[in-house]
Amino acid sequence: MIGILDYVWLVPLVPVVCFVLAGLFGKKTPQGGGYIAVAGAAIAFIIAALASIDYWTSDYWANNQAYTVDMTWMMVGTFEINFGVYIDSLSCIMMLFASFISTLIFIYSIGYMDDQGEKKTRYYAEVSLFLTGMLGLAVSSNYLEMFVFWEVMGLCSYLLIGFWSFTHPEGDEASFRASSAAKKAFLVTRLGDVCLMAGLFILMYMVGSLDYADIFDNAAILADKYGKLLPVAILLMFAGVVGKSAQFPLHDWLPDAMAGPTTVSALIHAATMVKAGIYLIARSFPLFVQCTDVMVIVAVIGGVTAIYTASMALNNMNIKRVLAYSTLSQLGYMVLALGSGAYMISLGLEGGEHAEELFLLGGAAFTAGVMHMVNHAFFKALLFLGSGSVIHAVGTEDMRHMGGLRHKMPITAYTMLIGCLSIAGIPIFSGFWSKDLVLEAAFAPYHHGFGDAGTIFLILFILGMITAFMTAFYMFRMWFMTFCGKERGHCHGESPYNMSVPLIILAVFATLSGLLMLAFKSFGTYGVLESLAVGFGFEFPFHTGGETIVQIFKEIPTYIALVLAIAGIGIAYKLYVATPYDEEAFKPENHGALYNFNAKRHYFPELYNWISWKFGAGIAGIVNAFDKHVIDGTVNGLSNSACGGGDGLSAIQTGYVRDYAGLVVVGVLAILAIFALIFLYGGGF
Repeated sequence: MIGILDYVWLVPLVPVVCFVLAGLFGKKTPQGGGYIAVAGAAIAFIIAALASIDYWTSDYWANNQAYTVDMTWMMVGTFEINFGVYIDSLSCIMMLFASFISTLIFIYSIGYMDDQGEKKTRYYAEVSLFLTGMLGLAVSSNYLEMFVFWEVMGLCSYLLIGFWSFTHPEGDEASFRASSAAKKAFLVTRLGDVCLMAGLFILMYMVGSLDYADIFDNAAILADKYGKLLPVAILLMFAGVVGKSAQFPLHDWLPDAMAGPTTVSALIHAATMVKAGIYLIARSFPLFVQCTDVMVIVAVIGGVTAIYTASMALNNMNIKRVLAYSTLSQLGYMVLALGSGAYMISLGLEGGEHAEELFLLGGAAFTAGVMHMVNHAFFKALLFLGSGSVIHAVGTEDMRHMGGLRHKMPITAYTMLIGCLSIAGIPIFSGFWSKDLVLEAAFAPYHHGFGDAGTIFLILFILGMITAFMTAFYMFRMWFMTFCGKERGHCHGESPYNMSVPLIILAVFATLSGLLMLAFKSFGTYGVLESLAVGFGFEFPFHTGGETIVQIFKEIPTYIALVLAIAGIGIAYKLYVATPYDEEAFKPENHGALYNFNAKRHYFPELYNWISWKFGAGIAGIVNAFDKHVIDGTVNGLSNSACGGGDGLSAIQTGYVRDYAGLVVVGVLAILAIFALIFLYGGGF
C-alpha cells in the first residue's frame, strides 16, 4: 500500500479549487482572495512533498519504475484516451519546486498587489489556475492530458500578462502595451502549440496510444518501424518547446511579457510556464534519443538562443527586461544540455565499445539540464521578486533612475547580489554547479570524439563560454546601476516583510540548491533513463554527487568559465562603479549604430509585424474569401433553393378541387409510367 502517493492527484486539484473559491468569494475575504491562493499553493506543496517522500522510499523508486494510475477518459474509435498520474523522480522534482516557489510568489503578492483594489480577486484566481496548469502538467500520465494543462497555462499567461490592459498605473499607453504583449504571447505560443498537437497526432497514429508508458516502452520499435516519420513527430514536438520556452526564433514574446505585474514575470519566467518546454524535453527523453540528427538541431537551437538573447541584455536599461533576456539565455543553456545528452545517448543506443561511456556522458548532460532548470527557478525567482521590490520602492523600471539603493534597501540589495553571483556561476552558489555541467555537456561530443557533429558541439561550447562572460557582465551591470553609486531617484525604503522574507528564503536556496541536488541520487534522473541501458546488460551509470564535484574541479573549462565570469564582473564594475555616472552617456543618440541596433532588439518586433502583415493578413484574406464565397455561398444557396422551391410549389395551391384532382391523375399516370418502364427494362413477360 503506497499511502499518500495514492492522493497525488490532489496536487493540481487543490489550486483549481482555490481558483473557484477566489473567483466567487475573493471580494469578501481579506486581500481579495490572496490568502486563499497562498493556502492553496502551500497545501499543494505539502502534498507534493509527502507524495515525493513516499515515492522515494517505495519499491517503485528502488526498482526504477514510475508510479502510474489512470482511468479511461474517452474512446475515439479504437483509441482509448486515459486520464491519470505518472510519478517518477522528474515529476516529483517538478511539482516540488513549482509549488514551493509559487507559494513564496503568492505570499510576496500580498504586499506587491496590495494597492490593486478589486482587481486583486481576478489576479489571485488567475494565478491559482496558472499553478493548476503547471502541477497538472507535472503529474500527467499521457501527452493529451499534458497538452490540456499546457493550454491552461497558455490561457492564464495571456490573462496575467494583460492584467493591466485596461487600467495600467502608468496610463493608457502602458495599458495598450500590456494588451499587445498579451496578444503577442498568446499568438506566438499558439504557433508552437499547433505544431506540438500535430506531433501528438503522429505519435497517436504510430503507437495507438498517448500514454507515456506505452510510448516509452515502444520507443526503440518506433525508431525501427517509422524511421522517417518519428523524426518529424519529434521536430513538431520540439517546435512546441520553442514556442512555450521562447527559444529562437520564437523568443521575442517573452521580453514584452514584462508588461504584466512583476509577480507574474517571476511566475512565468522562474517556476512555471517557460519551464514547461524544458520539462517536455526531459519527460520525452526516451523518445528523443531515438533520433540523432534531430538532437543536433535541438542543441543548436539552445546554443544560439543562449548567446543571441544574452547579447540583447548587454545595454538594456529596463531592469525587468534584462532579467527577461537572462531567462531566455538560461533556457537556451537547458535546451543545449538536454540536446547534447540526447545526442550522446542516441549514439550509445547504436551499441559498440563506447556505449557505456556515452550513456554516462549523456546521463550527466541530462542531469545538467534538469539541475539547471531547478537552480534557475530559485535564483531567477529571487531576481525578479527583488526587481519588483525595487520597482515598488522607486516607482520605475528604468535603471537610469535608480542607483545607491543598497543603503535604503539592504535586504533587497544583498539577496539580489546572491542571485547575481549564482547566475554568474561563482562557486559555491547553485548556478555554478549546473552551468558548469551544461558547458561540459556541450563540450563532451568533441572532447571525446564521438559522432560526426563534434565540430558543431565545439562551436556550441565556445558560444556557451562567451554567454557565461556576457551573463556575468550584464547581471552585475544591473546590480551596480541599481544599488551602487549615487541615488538618482526617490526611494520609499525597504519593502514590507511579506515581500522581503520570500527574498531571504529564495536567497538561501539560490545558494544551496545546487549542493542539495548533488546530494540527491542521480538528481531526479533516476528511473527516467534506466530503461535505456537494459538492453546492454548494465545499470545506467551515474556519478555520485561527490564524484561530480571532483570532476568539475578537475576540468580546465571550469576555470576558463570562472575567469570569464570574474572578467565580466570586473568590466561591469569598471564601467558602472569606478567610472563617474554620466547621464549623457546613456542616451541612445550618443551611441553608434551597433549599440542602437542591439537596443532595438535587432528589429525582431518589426520583423514579426512585417510577417504578420505580409503573410498573416494575406492568409486571413484568403480564409475570409473562402468563408464568404464557399461556406456562406453554400449555406445561402441552399437557403435560396429551399425558399425558391417553396414559392414555386405555393403556385399550385389554387384552392380549386378540380385542380387538385387533375394533379392526382397526373401523379398516378407518372407512377404507372415509371413502373411500365422498369417492367420493360427488365425484359417484359
